Amino acid sequence: MTLADYLPIAIMLGLAAIFVAVSLVVSRFFSPDRPTPEKLDPYECGIVPEVEPAQRFPVRFYLVAMLFVIFDVEIIFLFAWASIWTDLGWWGVAAILIFTAFVLETLAYVWKRGALDWNVKRRARYTGEELQEAA
Repeated sequence: MTLADYLPIAIMLGLAAIFVAVSLVVSRFFSPDRPTPEKLDPYECGIVPEVEPAQRFPVRFYLVAMLFVIFDVEIIFLFAWASIWTDLGWWGVAAILIFTAFVLETLAYVWKRGALDWNVKRRARYTGEELQEAA
């Protein structure tokens, strides 16, 4: 390989950098400097909120959503592997077994840490809160 083989990659990186710079300049030029109070209000389906919510949205929802994405991506990899597994031979089988072992280890870890447990009293044993309350 020569340095000329990398020229298309350098051109693409240069074009990406130019696109980012132009996008930032254009957005700075056309963005409003003085937004109206209506634009600063939170969007609540067109209804003005009468009171603030009693509590914040639980972070556990985001944790479960991220875990879902991780395990959903695993299914995509397994589907791609299953479509060409005969061409990969034993190397492909070994690679997918290692990949699956890592994913199962991740599942065991998040399960042990209580990320999938929505029962607060039962979850306390993982964080040690029960021991601190007893002391």
